[in-house]
Amino acid sequence: MTEATIYKSDLIHQLQDLRDSVLWKLEGLSEYDLRRPLTPTGTNLLGLVKHLASCEFGYFGEVFARRPPVDFPWQHPDASENADMWATPAESKQFIVDDLYRRSWEHAAQTFDECDLDSIGRVPWWRDARITLHQALMRMIIETARHAGHADIVRETIDGSAGLSERVDSLPYTDGARWRAHVAQVQAAADAFR
Repeated sequence: MTEATIYKSDLIHQLQDLRDSVLWKLEGLSEYDLRRPLTPTGTNLLGLVKHLASCEFGYFGEVFARRPPVDFPWQHPDASENADMWATPAESKQFIVDDLYRRSWEHAAQTFDECDLDSIGRVPWWRDARITLHQALMRMIIETARHAGHADIVRETIDGSAGLSERVDSLPYTDGARWRAHVAQVQAAADAFR
């Protein structure tokens, strides 16, 4: 195995860990909680997943001349604004997670198999800019990490669940009393500037 192959494999593995982390944030929630907007800009869990699927189909499909196997209603001229950032009542969790997001991973895997890190693609939404697979992988790792952070905050707002993944929470402690004491300490520090 070459060094480039190992590096490519490491990037793909990092992206997959982030994908899994995003999906873990959906586990055990009602359809309502998966969809409800929890920030002033409407951020919601299923919308984040739908957006990431769209990005993956774009960066690992369209950019490398591989047409996505699904139609995106949110890209039609009559679609509502930001339609890729929320789930309509007709779009089930299963549709967004399995038919879009996991399917985008399969589509991406074919691109990863067919292309080297230095393979060139064209990004039509960047005025046909050139991009390598390496750059596209880095772009999606950053995009997925950014939205995984959003998902962390949204999930914690819904039911207090926090942590990196099902296996590793990366939290300094789990007991509620210690968290309440910590929050009180942080609030007291902020209150000093009222």
